[in-house]
Amino acid sequence: MQDLSGFKAYDIRGEVPRQINPDLAYQIGRAYASEFHPKKMIVGHDIRLESPSLSKALCDGLIASGVEVWHLGLCGTEEVYFATSHYHADGGIMITASHNPKGNNGMKLVGLGSKPISRNSGLTAIKQRIEKQDFTALSQTPADVIAKHDKSAYIEKLLSYIELPTIKPLKIVVNAGNGAAGPTFDLLAKHLPCEFIRLQHEPDGNFPQGVPNPMIPQNRTITEQAIREHNADFGIAWDGDFDRCFLFDHNGQFIEGYYLVGLLAETLLATQPGSKIVYDPRLTWNTIEQVTQAGGEPIQSKTGHAFIKEHMRKVDAIYGGEMSAHHYFKDFFYCDSGMIPWLLILQLISRTGKTLHQLVAERTAAYPCSGELNYKVQNSKQIIQTVQETFAEQNPTVDLTDGLGLEFAEWRLNIRTSNTEPLLRLNVESRGNVALVQDKVRQVEAIINQIG
Repeated sequence: MQDLSGFKAYDIRGEVPRQINPDLAYQIGRAYASEFHPKKMIVGHDIRLESPSLSKALCDGLIASGVEVWHLGLCGTEEVYFATSHYHADGGIMITASHNPKGNNGMKLVGLGSKPISRNSGLTAIKQRIEKQDFTALSQTPADVIAKHDKSAYIEKLLSYIELPTIKPLKIVVNAGNGAAGPTFDLLAKHLPCEFIRLQHEPDGNFPQGVPNPMIPQNRTITEQAIREHNADFGIAWDGDFDRCFLFDHNGQFIEGYYLVGLLAETLLATQPGSKIVYDPRLTWNTIEQVTQAGGEPIQSKTGHAFIKEHMRKVDAIYGGEMSAHHYFKDFFYCDSGMIPWLLILQLISRTGKTLHQLVAERTAAYPCSGELNYKVQNSKQIIQTVQETFAEQNPTVDLTDGLGLEFAEWRLNIRTSNTEPLLRLNVESRGNVALVQDKVRQVEAIINQIG
């Protein structure tokens, strides 16, 4: 019996081969075809060692069902999103486990127009078809797999976000983490006048320096040191499938994704005033203030790419940002990109002459935050309930959009269970008071340690 526990809220993700294996990949291809009846599909994969074999099995399931596959080969998740819409395909599947540990793999699925297929929009139906082995009959004439390795249209789309003549020859450290970003970045870099210092640039599914996940503080050290050593203007690091990018200032200081949401929103609102901006409820005060001051309308959405994209379409937002470094753009088919954000920042630095530190320093001082803190616990619900009860006597404003949000006059918190990993996540921010953030984190951690 196939283990289907890898089916999550937004995607399919789990351990190889227990939860993810070629047999399941083949059945996912059959089930997708049976559920959605596509004629043409986009498929791509990341650098993980198992990805090519999973990709082949998935394609076998699709073409056996009569579906033509355009195969991108090694790529980033956003390239599948782009190709699905650009080439008018009926859907796309990216084989990746993003930033999960080595030995994990998975799939991200989209439908027509690059709309995400998640638990409530088809993922459960695909799972049920596999459980029941409910597939349409195999095609009498299996379709073909067509290699589509030309990235020129995608690169052209990325470059459309900036005005090349305005870009200054800055020195930038880039760290691909031995993930999928390197080859695609090189195609983009050829068009830019910058000097790039490349770190961990070669794709390597063995992850010799550890899994590419810049959210882990110790993974940032090599980028921070290289920025200082080379006197670079700023630095960039990507996760494995580069749908997220993480930025560092000229001092090697890591910039929390939270502050980039407000900065990117402000940048886009400068040319599209009055537009709507979607943000997630984990950290909010800075985004709300920065968007409002820039003449935009901030709108909150539940955390997660499927929810953000759906909400952006619903309210016609030009941009959506999550503090976890996912950035979504209306004219990128409402999808997230790990390349567009740093290009916009490159242009902003070039135009203003300010450093990245100067661009965010005022905001980080106004609304200091804890960054996302993660805890492995067994009883998340009890902990969240106890947190709410503990602070109830202070009469906070309660927000249940995603997990538990508590807002006070001078500080606020959000605590929630992860939709992709067995973790409890905590975020705390304040109005200009770093010590208050630290104190409230200690209070909540005391509850977590007592119960968990």
